[in-house]
This record gives sequence, structure tokens and C-alpha cells, in this order.
Amino acid sequence: MIPAAFEYKKVHTIEDAIASLGQEESKLLAGGYSLIPSMKLRLNQPSLLIDIGDIPDLKGIREEDGEIVINAGTTHHDILFSDLIENKLPFFHQAASMIGDEQVRNRGTIGGSLAHADPAADWPALVLAADATIEVVGSEGKRSLKATEFFTGLFSTALQENEIITAIRIPIPAEGFKSIYLKFENPASRFAIVGCAVLRYADRKTNIAFTGVADFAFRDAGAEQVISGKIIDDATIKEAVNAALTGANILSDNFASEEYRKHLAGVYLKRALQEVA
Repeated sequence: MIPAAFEYKKVHTIEDAIASLGQEESKLLAGGYSLIPSMKLRLNQPSLLIDIGDIPDLKGIREEDGEIVINAGTTHHDILFSDLIENKLPFFHQAASMIGDEQVRNRGTIGGSLAHADPAADWPALVLAADATIEVVGSEGKRSLKATEFFTGLFSTALQENEIITAIRIPIPAEGFKSIYLKFENPASRFAIVGCAVLRYADRKTNIAFTGVADFAFRDAGAEQVISGKIIDDATIKEAVNAALTGANILSDNFASEEYRKHLAGVYLKRALQEVA
């Protein structure tokens, strides 16, 4: 488990990081809890590793113009212990407590998780359910991508090779909303075998997102259409569960078969809707 040879460069500004990305076959290093293991297995073999872990502009959480802004280099630990997150986005607080272990939470970052786009990661489901916008910067300038446009496939995103995630913007829901994140986790890694995030607005509009189920996290339009605008009761929950996963390419692996994952998705969607009812 030894990585291929590579050069290491530590940068201190976003501009330096972008400039370095254009030099050779390179990868950004934030927390490293996804990239380093893949390098050890030689699934990733960058010739240049660009350490962005100490860029001040990538740290911090703030409220701005009716949104919570989480800079991309913010750790899971910082999200977990942010009073702003706990008060305004309680299911983000909840999800942060469920990621890995203390060491992973201390080093891993939300931006790194989103850029890596592991199909079993937690944050993709959260940003999808929250209608978040992902801000990126590259050599061609800045872009803002809706979370629903960001995840494109297995470990694939809409990021260009010379772009870096700088921040995640989440609209603060109006008073009266309810939210929940539940997952059936791998007991060793705590990655989601099935994860379900639900945001229920005061007007009964309901966002539902899954992770761990398919090649990439996704909003479940079928279940949302059934439950949005309606009272949540046993009948509507059953209808939503039956409508869920329509068209999804459900994963099957040594952790769970396609049939079992589909069953788990229904169980966790039912529990999540009962929680926000």
C-alpha cells in the first residue's frame, strides 16, 4: 500500500491553487481521507499533490443574505460544533456527527467530500435536500452550480479539471421547517449503505435526497411529488415509498444487494417522513 512517486506543493491562496492545477497531472489535497487511501491503492496516481489545507479563505461558516455559507475547507468537526449550523440547519449538524470517527471529522472537509463524490458519502444528500449552490473558481473565473446539477456519475461531478470548490451556499429555510438525516451505515467506515435526507418546509414542500443507493447521490422526484403539499400520514408515506427510486440504477455490492438496498431505502424514507410529520 505504497503510492506512486509524486511531488508535493503547499499553497496558501486560492489563486496559487488554481495556477498549480494547470501545471501537470495534479490533485488537490484538503483533508486527504479519500484521496490518500486511493493513492495508496494506486487508483489515483497524481504527479503533483497540491495541499490546500491551510488556505484561510477556504475556512469558516457565516450567515449572509439569507443563506448559510460554508467555505469548502471547513472540517466536519467545525460544522458539527457550529451554533449557527445547529440552529439554522439542524440536519447538517446531525449529519456531521455521523461522519467517520473523531479523527476523520477533525481533518476531512465538506468541499473535499463533495468534490470526491463518493456514492456513499453523506454531504451530497444534504446539499441536494437543502437546495444548495456550490461555488467554484477556476482559470476561467467563478461559477455557481446548483447541487442538483453537480453530481454526474460515479465519483464524477460537473467540476472542470482546473476548478476548485470555494463555498457551499444553503438557503435558510423559513420558520416552521423540519429536517432529518438518517442512514444505515457500514459499521467499519460509517459510510452510508443507504442515507436519506428530508427537508420539509412550512408550506409542505418536501425535498428528499438519497445517498449510498445509486452511482451518485440524487433527489428523488417521484417521492417528492407524492408527498409535497400533502399531510404526512400512513397513506401518503406508503405512496411516497412506492414511488421512490423510480429509474434509479440501484447499486449491488458486498455490503448490500440491489434488493436489500431498495428495501432499506424504503425503510429509511418511511422513518424520515415520520420524523418530519
